[in-house]
Order: sequence, then C-alpha cells, then structure tokens
Amino acid sequence: MTIGLPITLSVVLMALNVTLMVFWIVLLVHSAGGWNALIIGVVVFALILVGLSFYLFLMIKEVRLNQRQANFIDSVTHELKSPIASLRLYLETLEMRTLADEQRTKFYRVMEEELERLDHLITQLLEVGRIDAIGEQSDPEVISLDTLLRKCAAAACAHHKKDEADTITYDVQPSIVFARQLVLETVFRNLLDNAIKYAGDPPKIEVHVRNAERGRVIVRIIDNGQGVPHELRKRIFRMFYRAGSELTRRQKGTGLGLFIVHTLVKQLKGKVGVHDRSGQSGSVFEVEIPGHRAMAYGAER
Repeated sequence: MTIGLPITLSVVLMALNVTLMVFWIVLLVHSAGGWNALIIGVVVFALILVGLSFYLFLMIKEVRLNQRQANFIDSVTHELKSPIASLRLYLETLEMRTLADEQRTKFYRVMEEELERLDHLITQLLEVGRIDAIGEQSDPEVISLDTLLRKCAAAACAHHKKDEADTITYDVQPSIVFARQLVLETVFRNLLDNAIKYAGDPPKIEVHVRNAERGRVIVRIIDNGQGVPHELRKRIFRMFYRAGSELTRRQKGTGLGLFIVHTLVKQLKGKVGVHDRSGQSGSVFEVEIPGHRAMAYGAER
C-alpha cells in the first residue's frame, strides 16, 4: 500500500467536508431563526474535520510502518541467505575437491567470517526481542566509561577487520556511571559498529567523553562519513528504519541497531541524537546520560 492513496482520499474528504460546511452556513444565515442549527452544524462539521485529520495521521503512520517492516524483512532475508549460501558453497567445495593447505585455511577463515556475520544478526534480533530485559541478570555497578568504550571499540574494529590504533582516537575525561554493564556495552557497541560501517575510506573515528553540568556525562562518537541528512535524523532511531531501498543500498544491516540504542538510552534516563561534524564531513552521535552520583541516587529512589 502506497502513502499516496490515504493522503488523496483524506484530502478529498476534507475538501468535501469544508464545502458542505460553507453551504450549510450560507443556507442557515439566509433562513430565519437558524442560529442554533448553525452552531450545531459548524461544531459537527469541525469534529468531522478533526476526525479526518486524525485518520490521515494514523494512516500515514501505519503505511510508513508497513514500509519499514517490508524493508526489514527484505534486509533480514538477504542477511540470512547470503552467508548461508556462502557457507554451503565452501563446504561443498571442501567435500568435492582436495585443496592445498593455504587455500583450505583461506576457506576456513571466510567461513568463520560468515558465521560471525550470522551471529551478529541473530544477536541483534534477540536484543530487540528482549530489549526490556537486557542486563537484568546483573545489578547496576560503578563503571569507568574509558575502559568500557575502549573495550567496545576493540570489538567493533575486530568485527570490521580494522586496526584499532589506525581507526579510533580517544579524547576522554575520566568519567564513571552507575549502570548495568551489558546495557552500556550494547549502546556503545552498536554506535561504534555503525560509525565504522558508515565512515569514509579509511574510517576515522573519534571518541570524546565530557563531564557536563548536573552530574551528566556526554559521549560523542564522531565519524568521517557522509553524514546523516537533517530530515532523517529522527527517523533513523525508529524500529526497522533504513533509508533507501534494499535493492540499491550498499551497507548491510537490519535497521535495528539505532532503535536498540535509543530505547536503552531512554531506560538510562538519558538522550541520544545526531548532528553535523563542525567544519568537516561526517556525523556526531551524542549520548547524554546521568553520571555515577545521579544514577545511583535514581536507583536508590
């Protein structure tokens, strides 16, 4: 279902409603003693107009959700079929042919990469399914952001086969938070994975941490990619949202990573957003969360 149909239908109904209301007003103004009927008629027509506007809003929202879900199904189908087909091909080759040790080792390495890709996809799907329960098996603890961010960055670089020293630079003020470690790791692992994925060639990522007012901590993850268009900056945090079509998109993914980040940051009583990189191409993803004292106070309450 395209978005044009509900918009056209609603606009036509609204125009018809306004036309009928105008004729109703003109008719009653020219009739004697019609003021009560005029008031009632205007109120009824106004309510109908409000109802149509609300219907239009809901229809557009539903159509867009359906489009995102269709994109999500396409992307997940591709993400699942591609590594499975690759693994089957390599396994059949290993069974049918005698290979040199060097070539066999290369096959094993590629198969391991495809398994890691499958594992990453399944992990994301499971995280969405149990997003409210992430980290509940452990208690909140005092966590050094410097240590945690370096751990997440190392994992993201390993996932993308990048050298951490050449890819990521740190500008980190000593900061601690009081939270569940798995929740923070999930947030920053997704952000750093996204930063490397959508960065330039070669990718250059900066990780900044600053202590702000009222015990808040601000983490900025900066990449050298093309940036995020202004009109998409709120949409990218919605479930299933991915810009463009699965047929033309270059980067792999499911549209779940930033939704997970947004949901978990809200659970931490924080906020996340994206803006331009000052004077350079790229994006700045900014996460603001309560620091140790603020979060500990909230947990005690």
